[in-house]
Amino acid sequence: MAQDRISRFGHVEVADMPADLQQRIGAIAERSGFVPNVFLALARRPRELRAFLDYHDALMDSDDGLSKAERELVVVATSGANHCTYCVVAHGAILRVRTKDAEIADRVATNPYGVELSPRERAIVDLALLIATESSALTDNELDDARAAGLTEDEIWDVGAITALFALSNRMAHLTALKPNAEFFLMGRLPRG
Repeated sequence: MAQDRISRFGHVEVADMPADLQQRIGAIAERSGFVPNVFLALARRPRELRAFLDYHDALMDSDDGLSKAERELVVVATSGANHCTYCVVAHGAILRVRTKDAEIADRVATNPYGVELSPRERAIVDLALLIATESSALTDNELDDARAAGLTEDEIWDVGAITALFALSNRMAHLTALKPNAEFFLMGRLPRG
């Protein structure tokens, strides 16, 4: 049945991936308790999956600049603007866990311009949304606004790079009709037990 499939292009089970990807995806599954469907779908093209993982990890696992929660805030805002269900669901779960706020991801994804945020978070979301939806309209004025809210040059770069990576990710999720894992829906909404 089409509703049960992970991707319209099929998927690759971890056991059938090249050894390096088995190890890398296996480590992710060990930490999260499941294998995110994005990796199963993208594994049909191992070189591209490796490149995606390398760039993702360089941007999202850094301890410099934006906090890990702020990085996820960029992803949720960008993915909401791009109408990417998979990324909103998956990264919304991570944002809820990192902020310990069960509602923030839904609010940012559905009404990013109206959600109450700190001035710093507002600057991050506004910059991400502009880059995601109308990057050619970006001027020094918007960068000055981000600086005035306390973002450093490197943090502004992070917002732009994360937004750009997830523009790619969102479009691949649309192409593949990527189905979110059921596990993501409750993460960060209910106390761990």
